[in-house]
Amino acid sequence: MPAQIAALSPLPTAHVAATAVNAAQDLARALGAGPFAQVVLFISPTADLAALSLGLAAEFGDCPVIGCTTAGEISAQGYTEGEIVAVGFPADLFACQTLLVEDLDHIDSEALIGQMIRSRTGLERARPAWRHEFAFLMVDGLSIREDELTAALAPGLGPMPLFGGSAADGQDFRQSFVLHAGRFLRHAAVLLMLRTRCPVQVFNLDHLVPTAIRMVVTQADPARRLVSQINAEPAALEYARLLGKDPTQLTAFTFAAHPVVVRIGGRHHVRAIQRVDENGDLVFFSAIDEGLVLTLAEPQDMAAHLQDALAGLCAKTAPLAILAADCILRRMEATEKQSYGAVSQVLRAHRVTGFSTYGEQWNSMHVNQTMTGVAIYPPEPA
Repeated sequence: MPAQIAALSPLPTAHVAATAVNAAQDLARALGAGPFAQVVLFISPTADLAALSLGLAAEFGDCPVIGCTTAGEISAQGYTEGEIVAVGFPADLFACQTLLVEDLDHIDSEALIGQMIRSRTGLERARPAWRHEFAFLMVDGLSIREDELTAALAPGLGPMPLFGGSAADGQDFRQSFVLHAGRFLRHAAVLLMLRTRCPVQVFNLDHLVPTAIRMVVTQADPARRLVSQINAEPAALEYARLLGKDPTQLTAFTFAAHPVVVRIGGRHHVRAIQRVDENGDLVFFSAIDEGLVLTLAEPQDMAAHLQDALAGLCAKTAPLAILAADCILRRMEATEKQSYGAVSQVLRAHRVTGFSTYGEQWNSMHVNQTMTGVAIYPPEPA
């Protein structure tokens, strides 16, 4: 299947089957000649990464290309799977700088903050008349280091808003990659900092409503995001009891439909459960610790909520493009509740492009079961 290109917008996009023999060539032709300040790829884990890396070098030349593997893609068709989605940032609208964090076990916060400040200053000097900026982060979703990374990045951001997503591996949870300078890397992250002539709005949304049911984490291993006890009882058994379910029937769909949230800074944030370990521990997608009070939440209708939330971004002017990181649990819930098509229709209608993640980043926080992204509006006069 030849690459498909989306309607004209500040962000030209294209998508092609991940198994396409000449995927990089097809994407480059569909995006057009540019010139692009940056190209970002969202890559199905079914793609041949080695062949793709060679193709990118041949097709994009000096144009910087970054990306990550996914748990599903969002293209001009809405939710999709088994594709490579490309986004081009035109050089006449965007100035970009990328930073690589190559080893998430050894984050040099001081050096990283210095790099970020220099990048922000350089972008401002290069485009002093452009008033808008944001940062986009892609990080290995199996590194268990997203919380530490977002905390380390926060001091270097200044007023620049950040959103991002954790690279994924479908529903296999074996290995996820970020792409930088032709290399597919594990246990790494790529930060893209942008200055633009287009007004932008970074957002974070979820469709969850807290209930009155609360529980306390009484035994946990924060380093591995494991919870052994809830309310001084075995974690999986107590969680199932509170739901009124058989513990042997806890699945990823159960966790997507019945998430737990923690209140931080006046807002509830999801602490999503990934799976039940063999010994009955609960494995979480994000930071967890003893003493946390968790509240059971129940989802609203996802398609209706998403339509209302994205329509809110159109209050004054409709964005011409939206770039988004959407949690894998939202996609799973949409599949389980047979609203996959309805959600896809909303995504198409609002020109959303992006990928499904193992977690999302929003400013200084790593969160779960949300959609986070940036709405990009018509450019101001040159």
